[in-house]
Amino acid sequence: MHIVITGANRGIGATLSDHYRKAGHKVTGTSRAGGDFLPLDVRDASSQAAMAAALDAQPIDLLICNAGVYLDKGQNLADGYPTDMWADSFATNVTGVFLTVQNLLPNLQLSEAPKIAIISSQMASHTRAPGGSYIYRASKAAALNLGRNLATDLAHIGIAVGIYHPGWVQTDMGGTQADITLEESASGLINRFDALSLETTGCFETWDGRAHAY
Repeated sequence: MHIVITGANRGIGATLSDHYRKAGHKVTGTSRAGGDFLPLDVRDASSQAAMAAALDAQPIDLLICNAGVYLDKGQNLADGYPTDMWADSFATNVTGVFLTVQNLLPNLQLSEAPKIAIISSQMASHTRAPGGSYIYRASKAAALNLGRNLATDLAHIGIAVGIYHPGWVQTDMGGTQADITLEESASGLINRFDALSLETTGCFETWDGRAHAY
């Protein structure tokens, strides 16, 4: 199986990459910094085109749209949340997902059972509205909506799409007080991706297999 993971240089993306490689799968990880990874700035159309050219004619069985940012942590409602922070967050968390899917659609169509996994968050759900983190919440809600609509449009060509909450994970983004480890999150997510099919396309699930309210 060939798996492409955006934002594979750290956190959940890196742990997913390690798991899949140890299981014997071919993994293409991307990173804005390049290095040992395929260079990709998910926000940039020319970078997306270069990534697609590098993967030309290679079937992709699973695309994991993992790259994301949480720029507004700790912002104050009175004078925070600047406009460029909104633009930068949506460019990565929403537009970046769309551009990645759009550019790799030909590769996915070369697979016998292609899947797309979009890493969103429980903070995208209308059932969780404790306030704060307006930009991150809004961008992840948009990514959830994007995934649901992609599931509708891609079902007729056999591509399943799932949207996932990875848990509150002990990463740079989640912090040391988070509930679960990277290993727990990655193992659970892999089980979710394995279970994804055209019958469940459009699902919004937690890392441990619970259906999440939209």
